Amino acid sequence: MPKLLDAIQFKHGPTIKNRFFLAPLTNQQSHEDGTLSNDEYKWLTMRAEGGFGMTMTCASHVQEIGKGFPGQLGIWSDRHLDGLTQLADGIKRENSVAIVQLHHAGLRSPKDIIGNAPVTASDNADSGARGLTTSEVKKLIEDFVSGAKRAEKAGFDGVELHGAHSYILCNFLSAEVNHRKDEYGGSFENRARILFEIIDGIKSTCRSDFILGVRLTAEKFGMRTEDSIGTAKKLLDQDVIDFLDMSLWDVFKEAEDDKFKGQPLMKLFTDLDRRNVQLGVAGKIRSPRDAEAAMNAGVDWVMLGRAAMLESDFPNKYMNNPNFEPVAMPVPSKYLSAQGLSDKFQIYVRGRWPEFFAD
Repeated sequence: MPKLLDAIQFKHGPTIKNRFFLAPLTNQQSHEDGTLSNDEYKWLTMRAEGGFGMTMTCASHVQEIGKGFPGQLGIWSDRHLDGLTQLADGIKRENSVAIVQLHHAGLRSPKDIIGNAPVTASDNADSGARGLTTSEVKKLIEDFVSGAKRAEKAGFDGVELHGAHSYILCNFLSAEVNHRKDEYGGSFENRARILFEIIDGIKSTCRSDFILGVRLTAEKFGMRTEDSIGTAKKLLDQDVIDFLDMSLWDVFKEAEDDKFKGQPLMKLFTDLDRRNVQLGVAGKIRSPRDAEAAMNAGVDWVMLGRAAMLESDFPNKYMNNPNFEPVAMPVPSKYLSAQGLSDKFQIYVRGRWPEFFAD
C-alpha cells in the first residue's frame, strides 16, 4: 500500500514527489479581468515551496460568461498567458507539478458579475439560467480544449476538468438539471458526452505527456450517487485520464443517497477497477492521521484544502514529523496573512468559514 511520502507516476507527465496535492481553492485574489495577481501567485507558490507534490490553481474559467466568483483566475484569453506562464514557472521551480483546473460556473455564474443570464445544460427556472444551443455546446467544448492548450503553452504540466459542484459539466451530467433533447441530453451516455468530447479534444490537441484529470461530485449538486459512480466507472474503464479527483466534502462520511445509505462514500469509488487511473479524494482531511486514514482506505493520493490554508508547509512538516499536530482553529488574521492569504482571500474565508478567525 502506498504511503504519503512515496512518489507517484501518472501515465503521463513528470514523477510527483509525494501524494499531498493542493486542492483547487476559491480565493478571489486575482484581477477582475482574469489576469494573475501577485497575491494569487504568492498563495500558490508558497504551497509549492511548502512541499506539495502537486499544486493546482483555483477554478479557472474557460469562457468569460463562465465566471463564477469575483477575482477569479481566467484562462479564456491569451491576455492571461503572461501571468499563467509566471505561475507555472514559480510552481515548477519548487519541484511541484503544476496543474490548472479548467472551469465554467454554468448556472452558478452570478448575473451581477457576468452581466447576462447564466448558461447551463437546459433552461433552469430556479437560477434563471438559459440552456445552451447545440452550436453553443460545441463552442463550449472547443473553449475547454483551448483552455487546456493555453495551459500547456504557459508551461503547466496538465489540467483538471471541473465536473463537480453544480458547475456546467456537472449540470450536463445531472439528470435533474439536463433535460436536453439533442445528443447532449436524455440518456446517461448522452449527458456524459460533453465531458468525453472535451477529453478527446484535449488528448488530440495537447502534447502526449500532458496530464489530464477530472473532478467529480459524489452526491448532491443535482447528482445521483449512481450517476456519479457510473461516470467514474466510464472514465476508469476507458482509461482516458490520468487521475480522478472525487470531491466528497467529508472523506469519512456515509453515503446519503437512499440506494447506498449506510455505506462509506469513499468505498463506493475505491472499490472500482481503476486500471491505470490514480484515484484521490478531498474533504475534511485536516491532520496527518486523516491523510493516512484516507490512504489506508485505498486511495492513491489526498487533496488538502483548509488544512493547506492553515499550514502552507503541511507536507514538509509531515516529512519532518509524521505525528506533528496541525495548527488548531481559530487563529488570528495576521497568522493567515503570514500563510499567504491576502485581505481579499480572508474576507471570502470569513464569510464562508468564520470559525477560522480568533479576531
